[in-house]
Amino acid sequence: MTLLAPAVATRPEVPKARGEVSLQVRNRLLGSGSARLPRAADITHCAPYGEDLHLALHLCYELHHQSFEGVPDTLEWDPGLLRVRALLEHRFEGALRHDCRHHPNVDESLADLLMEPVDGTGVSRFLMSSGELWHLREYVALRSVHQLREADPHVWVIPRLRGRAKAAMAAVEYDEYGCGRAERMHSQLYADLMTDLGLDPSYGHYVDVAGADLLATSNLMSMFGLHQRLRGALVGHFAALETSSPPAASRIAAALRRTGAGPDAERYYEEHVEADSVHEQLVRRDVIGGLLDDEPFLAPDVAFGIAAHCLLEDRLGARVLHAWSRGESALRVPLRQP
Repeated sequence: MTLLAPAVATRPEVPKARGEVSLQVRNRLLGSGSARLPRAADITHCAPYGEDLHLALHLCYELHHQSFEGVPDTLEWDPGLLRVRALLEHRFEGALRHDCRHHPNVDESLADLLMEPVDGTGVSRFLMSSGELWHLREYVALRSVHQLREADPHVWVIPRLRGRAKAAMAAVEYDEYGCGRAERMHSQLYADLMTDLGLDPSYGHYVDVAGADLLATSNLMSMFGLHQRLRGALVGHFAALETSSPPAASRIAAALRRTGAGPDAERYYEEHVEADSVHEQLVRRDVIGGLLDDEPFLAPDVAFGIAAHCLLEDRLGARVLHAWSRGESALRVPLRQP
């Protein structure tokens, strides 16, 4: 019996720039250390939810994930890039805190997440009721930007927690990583889903076609995860994600069955209907409960994390549905049909 050689892991190519700021960051990644980097005034003029800022921030954050082909690992801690990243984060976080300034407290925020209006709208409801296969393929391609590293940004918070919160967070993440089985990792299930839909499951493949609204949702996770001071916001974000996931996953699984997408395509969302229902209870009771027992002053940050997640998801959903309602692609460049 001949064993097949394992596939060689490759890093994604550096995405194309979307403005002067992202161009200068890109040039530093691919060029010499002397390449000019954006100044504070350049970043101040960037739209806080815009294409240029979020592509530049994605380039900076990806150095802490799997990085890019041809980019030296030493640039992860390059002082110039870290300075630029801090300026980009300040612009992004400032807009989020302004736009989420009226958010409710933790208990009210979590209660709001559990209440779904009967006549609600949203991407998953559209997909379940009238979505076609091309809509599903676009949605899955968009989400792949962060789903192929699904739990990674949230794991960064574990060393910053203690006791009950730390143990519960580790338990949830153990499940996200397949309970020790590589083929059951949620990121691998997502790659299988992509393959079933005729999409390229390579890590980072669809960044170039994903707009700023999607990149912002991904950048939010990395920003919260990389900062000690934002540990409460990261926990709030994680709670919002786990609480809102099961209903949406159930609707998307139904859409995949209706369109005949295939068993691997359905498996990812079916897994999340069951798993995230359990996770939601653990996160609410033990991760948030344990964190606030230890550090009650972090309650406003937890609520901010929930609000920021909801704000960016609402922005993304509105843009996607606007495009689809006009019969247009929600991607920067439409997908090729399989």
